[in-house]
Amino acid sequence: MSTVFNFTFVPWFRSVAPYIHKFRHQTFVVGITGEAIAAGKLQGIVQDLALIQAMGVKIVLVHGFRPQVNEQLRLKGQEPAYYNGVRITDSVALDCAQEAAGQLRYEIEAAFSQGLPNTPMAGARVRVMSGNFLTARPVGIVNGVDFMHSGLVRKVDGEGIQRALNSEAMVLLSPFGFSPTGEAFNLSMEEVATRVASELKADKLLFLTEVPGVRTRPQEPESEDNPIDTELPLAQARKLLAQLPPPQLPTDTGFYLQHCVRACEHGVERSHILPFAVDGALLLEIYVHDGIGTMVIDEKLEELREATIDDVGGIIQLIEPFENDGTLVKRDRTEIESDIASYTVIEHDGVIFGCAALHPYPEAKTGEMAAVTVSPKAQGTGDGEKLLKRIEQRAREQGLESLFVLTTRTMHWFIKRGFQPVSPDWLPEARKSKYNWSRKSQVLVKHL
Repeated sequence: MSTVFNFTFVPWFRSVAPYIHKFRHQTFVVGITGEAIAAGKLQGIVQDLALIQAMGVKIVLVHGFRPQVNEQLRLKGQEPAYYNGVRITDSVALDCAQEAAGQLRYEIEAAFSQGLPNTPMAGARVRVMSGNFLTARPVGIVNGVDFMHSGLVRKVDGEGIQRALNSEAMVLLSPFGFSPTGEAFNLSMEEVATRVASELKADKLLFLTEVPGVRTRPQEPESEDNPIDTELPLAQARKLLAQLPPPQLPTDTGFYLQHCVRACEHGVERSHILPFAVDGALLLEIYVHDGIGTMVIDEKLEELREATIDDVGGIIQLIEPFENDGTLVKRDRTEIESDIASYTVIEHDGVIFGCAALHPYPEAKTGEMAAVTVSPKAQGTGDGEKLLKRIEQRAREQGLESLFVLTTRTMHWFIKRGFQPVSPDWLPEARKSKYNWSRKSQVLVKHL
């Protein structure tokens, strides 16, 4: 048993190391729903956050309290009231929100203070700091509906939060804000987390939610053929939001997605939707290559895009050295021109630094990822992974179920990213007839 543990633990821990180095000194804003706390997930989440902070990440934690406020209302004989998904906060609801916020803040601070021996919190010293970092304004009257004590974030004291983070404290925020006259307003956790992440230009915004993420076909039911889309470029996320009905409930596809999009539009590099039902969801999303939820990433359109006929010269210049040393099969200009719609390129300041092509074989529900190239000047920066993700996305959009590559020198790079070696006999008949047996290329397949 010990040998098996050692055999799996050592390579796993080594694989995590690059992410530990990458995220050290970065700032993450984490929003946890009140439903996660009501479901008894607080202890595990706190332990994971303490571990993430111990690895050098600066954390702002924003908690929600939707179910807790609703429970307090029902105990007082009141029913929760919403309009377009926003709570209508009368004086009774405001009292309930203040009671719930106080109780949850107490529970969260107590959880971070635990340090029993032989527990994940042993030896952890997590200082939690909270304060009046938010200034609010009333929602007001919308379409004839008076939202009373419901508010919106007017201003975030980013400088104060940053000072607290620099002192190695974790900042805890409740969804409450105060006007300059001292009036309290009930805010939404999602808006607070988004505004704070935007103000701080946080590296990540992570929502721990009731939903597992956004599916590859969001308007179809959950199934094995409709998995979670682990990466959504910002442009695609915007397009999806425009197609969806306005979200009313937290379980609606657009509910958290709209906040992820807004954060990315305001300087947050990556925003995530994660399921709190999965133990260790934060660790799996942050320190495992593919993660488990949906990540909205701010990819500038001029950097990662589909190729045009004007890119042919740049692609030839990029791949020519790799063709000359035998890494890539030679392609003439006419072939690239005729297939240019199949190519995805990465462009920096008008120069093509990476490319890859997708050649589909619809009859076999598979596609070939070909001409995968990253300039030596950009290798090690993640451009290869960006190309792979975009080709996978294009393959899914075409209804393909797998992706294959033929390679002689980069087999390990693909295996590390989920490809498996197969016999050349696996290839679709149309591709098998063109297989160069003398080249002895390895065939690797990844199921999407």
